[in-house]
Amino acid sequence: MKRRAFTKLTGLSVIAISTTGFIRFNGKSYEGDCVTTTDILGPFYRPNSPERENLVIAGMPGEIVELSGIVRHKDCQTPYKNAKVELWHCSSDEIYDNDSDEYRYRGTTYCDVNGRYKFKTQMPVPYDAGGGFIRPAHFHLMVSAPGYQSLITQIYFQGDPYIEKDPWSAAKKAEYRKLKVEENNGTKKVVFDCNMNDKLNVSVSSLDQIIGKYTNDNNGSIKEYFEKDGLLWSKSEVFGESYEYVGDNKFQYAGMPTGLYEILQFDLQQQGTIKLQLTAVWEDGKEIKESFTKL
Repeated sequence: MKRRAFTKLTGLSVIAISTTGFIRFNGKSYEGDCVTTTDILGPFYRPNSPERENLVIAGMPGEIVELSGIVRHKDCQTPYKNAKVELWHCSSDEIYDNDSDEYRYRGTTYCDVNGRYKFKTQMPVPYDAGGGFIRPAHFHLMVSAPGYQSLITQIYFQGDPYIEKDPWSAAKKAEYRKLKVEENNGTKKVVFDCNMNDKLNVSVSSLDQIIGKYTNDNNGSIKEYFEKDGLLWSKSEVFGESYEYVGDNKFQYAGMPTGLYEILQFDLQQQGTIKLQLTAVWEDGKEIKESFTKL
């Protein structure tokens, strides 16, 4: 399936830490300023991809590339053992595998005792996301580690001519995620280290109340929300899109560039009715407000 419609247009001494920020000594201990920035999940995430490091497909064009790195705790120093890392990307013909049993260019691995992970795959390409809007080549990553907010992000490649034209890769917060592609004995090599962030918890019982189907109060269209791994998700054509809890019964779609957003505000009313207010600004800059009622 080709991605034709892009549906959603997150001191004293200072020590540099790879591509992800800095740590500072506060007089007693080191503290982090190095949380890896988020990016949009995109509509084509699929859970349960096979546990494998080698995603190369024989006979398919595309330069071989090794993606590797270290996942660290929020202190920016301590490796996270057994963090789960999921990778997915498009093929050389601009296709995401959204439904086959092969899960092409999709895989899951776990960090070793030193927090290290690696994948071997083929370089993705830029693609038309609809209407002539070209997204730069990129890898999607989701890093999950108990005790932390799941990290959903994208990494881009220096020298891609489409980077500065894309609002996500051109955003300041993506600065450290535009990575150098190095030569490595006839193949390519990309290194991406990342650091985890604290999770703002929402109780399972609270999620249980709000998940389900909602009807638009104006036009009758339906939205469906579900829970996965303690997060709120909205159902999409492939699987779903996740939202971060930001407090006060609000959830936001993470990773949007400055000025663009989507916020869900749930109102649990006394009579048992649950209302949803969706407020969003997408690529056209116009604010959208929609009201929904849980079925």
